[in-house]
Amino acid sequence: MPGGIDEHVPVLVDEVLAAIVPVAKTLIVDCTVGLGGHSRALLEATPASVNLIGLDADAGNLERAAENLRPFGARVQLRLGNFTSVASIVGSGAADALLADLGVSSNQISDPRRGLSFEVDGPLDMRLDQRSGPTAADLVNDLDEEALANLLYVQSQERSSRRIAKRICAARRMGRLNSTVLLARIVAEAVGPRPFGRAGRIHPATRTFMALRMAVNREGESLAALLRQVPMVLRAGGRAAIISFHSGEDRLVKEEFRMLSRAGQFGLVTRKPISASAEEAARNARSRSAKLRVAEKLEEQLSDGNAVE
Repeated sequence: MPGGIDEHVPVLVDEVLAAIVPVAKTLIVDCTVGLGGHSRALLEATPASVNLIGLDADAGNLERAAENLRPFGARVQLRLGNFTSVASIVGSGAADALLADLGVSSNQISDPRRGLSFEVDGPLDMRLDQRSGPTAADLVNDLDEEALANLLYVQSQERSSRRIAKRICAARRMGRLNSTVLLARIVAEAVGPRPFGRAGRIHPATRTFMALRMAVNREGESLAALLRQVPMVLRAGGRAAIISFHSGEDRLVKEEFRMLSRAGQFGLVTRKPISASAEEAARNARSRSAKLRVAEKLEEQLSDGNAVE
């Protein structure tokens, strides 16, 4: 259905329901409501007494989520904003469950005005919240070569970061770089042909675009801020379910849950991250890199933490 949830297929829906529905009594918080896919599944699977607060930094997606979730009426409250403010929005100990899907929506990637894809030409923007903040073009054109190389390596572990940064800095001396396709071509030229294998199957600009998107949207800092607020937002017995899409995000989630577990504040519902089934991966390519971790706030502190892998 054009303009609806079908444009973006939510990942690990059954696994999210299995984690959240058993503890949902009054309030679920969807920190990344997107077009409302996970939220709709959760509302359908829970009694009418369960309400949902949905947050999103993308005003356009929030409008579409409001339309998609309209059948649930007053059970749904949607707020425009980054999930770094979740504690002030939800309140202390108010939520039975907190969900965050850290991936970018398919409709955001396919919109050339966003500048998130190198497959169609568009402006180098990459901001999910387009109300303020530097764009990818600002970073590409204003950072010095060393800072740009460090950004690419730290954010996405791009092994060719120095060659890419050098080529970008040479290219921008001819004029400001504002085009996604142009940037992708410059990166591909810098990287050169890659040997066949996992790295060779992805476009050479993939990691560069991911690094710039993460930096523009301060994704690492935002995730760390969200994780710090999880204990404040959840009631005893409440659960946090976090879906990540690359190793850096998953590592942050794992380490935070491990710390909370060792402190006796949380128990680990998933000792290893849950990945998509073979059937889901075949249906939805986006799900192949998704990893779900779930932790539960304990009624009482434990003396020993749980092991995590």
